[in-house]
Amino acid sequence: METSYSSIKLEVREGLGTVTLAQAARGNPFDGDFTQDFKQVALALWETTTLRAVLLRAEGANFSVGGDLKKFHPERERLAPLVRKWTSDLHMGLSRFWQLPVPVVAEVQGFAMGGGVALLAGCDVVVAGESARLGSAFAQLGFSCDSGSSVTLTARMGTARARRFVLLGEMLTSAQAQQAGLVDEVVPDAELSPTALKLAQQLAAGPTQAYGEVKRLFMRAGAMQLEAMLEDEALTLARVAATQDAQEGIAAMVERRKPQFKGR
Repeated sequence: METSYSSIKLEVREGLGTVTLAQAARGNPFDGDFTQDFKQVALALWETTTLRAVLLRAEGANFSVGGDLKKFHPERERLAPLVRKWTSDLHMGLSRFWQLPVPVVAEVQGFAMGGGVALLAGCDVVVAGESARLGSAFAQLGFSCDSGSSVTLTARMGTARARRFVLLGEMLTSAQAQQAGLVDEVVPDAELSPTALKLAQQLAAGPTQAYGEVKRLFMRAGAMQLEAMLEDEALTLARVAATQDAQEGIAAMVERRKPQFKGR
């Protein structure tokens, strides 16, 4: 089975679902099309009765640059309602995707930023190329975090380390990300795709029911927190997006200058 959406490709063969972010020329950003498409992909995976594992990957040089600032820039004065609209689709898709009753492997190359990092952090196993870079730019833009960052980053890195990662807008090498718990395995770039595929195929050939129950047990402790935090993040980001600092942060990034934050 193969299905193409405007920003994502979905293929299911022999029990393995491959989800490919497909806006390589733009760095696979999170935008309106992506948020709608990702929700539909997550729903489609849930309806695939033969599904036994999922491989999340991306076309092009980068896994995902996160939010599309070029689209945000002209809309920055009315960003709050746009954030509420986009996150209503994205957060439902993320919740359904992370709670799939099969193992999910993420394959990460190039840059993974913002929401892209949150997305991969919620996966069960993360494999990164040695040249990959994982960063959080929310605070540098005058934004609060979203896309489940507060939950998935905390689960992988611990509260203090995740908070520092976001507050300081850190950029981690793949080795640093592995040390922090954000990445599980680092391999040479040339071996990334074969390694991730082999691992996903190995899981797809495993005891699917047992894997699903293991995931359910680990998710159960944080399930209520995940749902609550996704909504809290969305409404918080909408409020922050309406501030002068957030609008200045977007303008400064697009105009390639240092932002002048005023604290309001």
